Amino acid sequence: MLCPMSTGSIVVRRSLGRQLRAARLAAKKSPADVNAAGIASTTKLNRLETGQGPYRLADVRALCWLYGLDDPTTATLSEMALNTASEGWWETYSDVLPSWFSMYAELETAATEVLSWDPELVPGLLQLPEYTRALAESDPRLSAQQVERQVNMRSQRQAAVAARANPLRIRAVLGAGVLARHVGGEEVMKHQRQTLEMAVHDGRAAIGVIPWRLGAHPAMQGAFALLRFASEDHPDVVYLETRAGGRYVTKEDVVEDYLRLFEIIEKQSTPIEEYVA
Repeated sequence: MLCPMSTGSIVVRRSLGRQLRAARLAAKKSPADVNAAGIASTTKLNRLETGQGPYRLADVRALCWLYGLDDPTTATLSEMALNTASEGWWETYSDVLPSWFSMYAELETAATEVLSWDPELVPGLLQLPEYTRALAESDPRLSAQQVERQVNMRSQRQAAVAARANPLRIRAVLGAGVLARHVGGEEVMKHQRQTLEMAVHDGRAAIGVIPWRLGAHPAMQGAFALLRFASEDHPDVVYLETRAGGRYVTKEDVVEDYLRLFEIIEKQSTPIEEYVA
């Protein structure tokens, strides 16, 4: 199934690459056939089919011709090739946005749902600017200017998600310490808790809290986020982050394990509106 996209370039490249490979296999063309036609070497074709790009419009149209694709399909794939060069909001913040998080920002633009567990932090999409500022100010690596850039970047990320035609569904489970810790002070946390409750009330998020009394639970190893997609062209992704960088996992059995883990702790959690009452 063809899937026209207008979202982040990584997501578009993944989709375009899969569709080009499917078209080649359907046309019974081998990489050697593509090379013999003078369109792409085997190495280049592998990069194109695995979403590593970049994509030249001429290459995509030539492949469509070789595979015998019709005009509407060629037009769709050509539009996707053009979209792989588009810049996202995150490009403006390359000075403060870690390179390994850029992929997450792009994936977030196309995900239909994000499942997140964090024992320490309010999810970035639900943070108040004052909360984000307090977190940034606690990092000795950041200057005052970089702190403000971090706050602006987080606000831009939230605005980009809010502006989506198809809303991103957020399901979050928080450790009790997230609400107990006075990040930015007691008043900031009061407003932050109200913001989380409002997100639930507005239907933008489902938020649960793991109470202290629960004791041991299966997600104590650390935070994670699971990005889910509606299209089969985009396998779900588990994102794991440390101070040293981010890791992206798409291996199906691992993703399924994290999905089961999230569903367990979500059932064990108390809805935030009940927890703070």
